[in-house]
Amino acid sequence: MVTEIARFTAQPGKEDALRDGLAQAMAVFRRDPSCHGITLRRCVEEPNVYLYQIEWESLELHHAFRASPLFAEYRSHITGYFQEPVDLRHYETLA
Repeated sequence: MVTEIARFTAQPGKEDALRDGLAQAMAVFRRDPSCHGITLRRCVEEPNVYLYQIEWESLELHHAFRASPLFAEYRSHITGYFQEPVDLRHYETLA
């Protein structure tokens, strides 16, 4: 299992649109069988910053998702609402 942490910063004035798009896009991730869970968080100190925490079966299967039509569908919910690049990292559980 691999945990993906994706940090999004909303474009000025588009904080709520990004929040709503990220929330809607969660259903897209859930349709991929290699996604074992997804959580959306908003930063308390910086309310224009959002985090996705996504549990993937493996890094390879996450890359397969990125190459699938589901990825384009997910991005369609948030395009134009966040600043590039998204800070994206993958983690493995050690303890």
